[in-house]
Amino acid sequence: MFCRFQAVLLLVVFGTIKISSAQQKKDPDVIGRWDITLIKDGKSLPSWLEVQKSGFHTLIGRYVYAFGSARPITEVKVNNGKYSFSIPPQWEPGDRNMDFEFEVSGDKLKGSMVYTDGKTSEFTGVRAPILIRDKAPVWGKPVQLFNGKDTKGWHADGKNQWVVEGGILRSLHSGANLITDKTFTDFKLHIEFRYQQGSNSGVYLRGRYELQIIDTKSGDPEPYNNQFSSIYGFIAPNKMMAKNPGEWQSYDVTLVGRMITVVANGKTVICDQIIPGITGGAINSQEGEPGPLLIQGDHGPIDYRNIVITPAK
Repeated sequence: MFCRFQAVLLLVVFGTIKISSAQQKKDPDVIGRWDITLIKDGKSLPSWLEVQKSGFHTLIGRYVYAFGSARPITEVKVNNGKYSFSIPPQWEPGDRNMDFEFEVSGDKLKGSMVYTDGKTSEFTGVRAPILIRDKAPVWGKPVQLFNGKDTKGWHADGKNQWVVEGGILRSLHSGANLITDKTFTDFKLHIEFRYQQGSNSGVYLRGRYELQIIDTKSGDPEPYNNQFSSIYGFIAPNKMMAKNPGEWQSYDVTLVGRMITVVANGKTVICDQIIPGITGGAINSQEGEPGPLLIQGDHGPIDYRNIVITPAK
């Protein structure tokens, strides 16, 4: 009887050790957030990948292509050290999925993507920086980014359709985006804007994170992560504060590292939230670097005025 008890005890002990070892198995290096650069048709396109564990072993994630919003990945598969996933098209032409395969080595990854047209492109990636600040920022002096007279201090990323009329910076029709010559790290921003019914624009913070401007009042008033005052595809506002088309509106933004607060028309709608990664339309995926302010001019008519930035020292 004693020997039988010892045998049962040993089975329990070794079984517990085995389960404990399985639970303590190191997570794969692929888990985390990745800043990716994809070379397609000779051009560098920024994108972003997040991979996390669901349950004991299944890997899931999110992906941001060069345009569009963050898309869910139902499963990141692994086979012989290579990872792969597939996502359906969003704004891309065609109807085939985009297929990805890559390998991870430490804080770097390398792989290929088959686009919706069947063509293959290569990409590389690095682990995205956490961007946690050790100290609270000390703010410098406010700087007027728009002088009310011309577009000095800005440049277009294509044929420039922006004009200045009566102290207002205007894009009268879809065209190029307008980008500050200067770059910034942490800052506070005040910006005022006016759109027509059905129009759409956005303010890209550091040129990478789109604060959405869109005619939402005449559409769905519920707050979603792709509507007025959202961080496009990532963070929804807690309340819809959009005014009617044709009215002047304002955003007051504080961006420190990844932490963002947005005040829309006098109401705090996003408070100290973390921006996970770049949004579609970002100028690049180099999140650890300073970046410009970019205002979107390729989605419809839009007016801006009183653009003031207060950078951290």
